[in-house]
Amino acid sequence: MKSLASVLSILSFIGVLILFGLHFSKSKNDSSQSGTAAVSNIPVTGKIAYVDIDTLEANYEYLKTKKEDFKQRQAQMEGELESSYQKMQADAAEVQKKNQAGTLSQAEGEAAQKRLGQMQQSLQTRKDALTQQLVKEQEDFNKDLKGRLDAFLSDYNKDKHFDYIFSYSASAAGTILYANTGLNITEEVIKGLNDLSKKTGEDKKKNK
Repeated sequence: MKSLASVLSILSFIGVLILFGLHFSKSKNDSSQSGTAAVSNIPVTGKIAYVDIDTLEANYEYLKTKKEDFKQRQAQMEGELESSYQKMQADAAEVQKKNQAGTLSQAEGEAAQKRLGQMQQSLQTRKDALTQQLVKEQEDFNKDLKGRLDAFLSDYNKDKHFDYIFSYSASAAGTILYANTGLNITEEVIKGLNDLSKKTGEDKKKNK
């Protein structure tokens, strides 16, 4: 059953991050200005940093764990569908064998045709349901991941005071064509996120 794998292969667990960029305003009053005034008051310069998404993806333990979980879930779903598909194929082969031997009555043939049609429809329905389920789980995970990054960077930036934190990826097309490595805060972000995940895990254990 390659159909499920083909559908799921387009899912990107880090895709939401490629679009990820945070703007931290120095003044809350900026948001209250009119559209024209807001444009005219945008500073020409600002304190900027970026997060290397490729490095984050490779080293953020929570993300790595989740990606592995999704791979296992996909493998389980594909295994279920493959098993059903093989049963349908075996049934069809048996019907064909009897037909070639001349031992298949008209009534049996019609019943087999109906049964195989129902099996095929059931298999398609199940495939669609599993695909939608996995897509929904990934969408929920992407929202959770974005929320974690937003929350961490908002707290992280209380001391750093960056005006902008952009995402950068050498493996995907984006708006940043060149990045000064001196502005790279990826290692700090990864360490902070991993430490936060460990702390959260320890807190959960204590509360059990």
